[in-house]
Amino acid sequence: MAIETRNKIDTNFSTASMSDLVFLLLIFFMLTSTLVAPNAIKLLLPSSHSKTMARQTLTVYINASRHFYIEEKPVSQAGFKQSLYSKIKSQKEATIVLRADKSVPVQDIVTVIDAVNQINDEYHSRYKIILATKPNS
Repeated sequence: MAIETRNKIDTNFSTASMSDLVFLLLIFFMLTSTLVAPNAIKLLLPSSHSKTMARQTLTVYINASRHFYIEEKPVSQAGFKQSLYSKIKSQKEATIVLRADKSVPVQDIVTVIDAVNQINDEYHSRYKIILATKPNS
């Protein structure tokens, strides 16, 4: 008399759960890649041979039509210094990256540098400013 087992072992492999996982990963990466906008303000940066790497705390933009932005939020020139300080006042040392279009007058760049220097003098802080450039080809 042969004894048969009631539990049969199925040798087929189901790929349904594998395809669900692949589609979930695809949707995840598609959604997260659309959230990344490294340079939402279009600028033509001046070119340079020097390479300065620093850990940036805040980014200031000046576009070709001479509009000022702090982290992609428009700011008036009159209230620029106060808006800048409100963003970095919690830190004693910070690095501010200035991304100015190459057609921007030097006076606008000096305005940003002066604002940072005035904040340093008034609040005894040590904020640095770096002018962003693109590499020479």
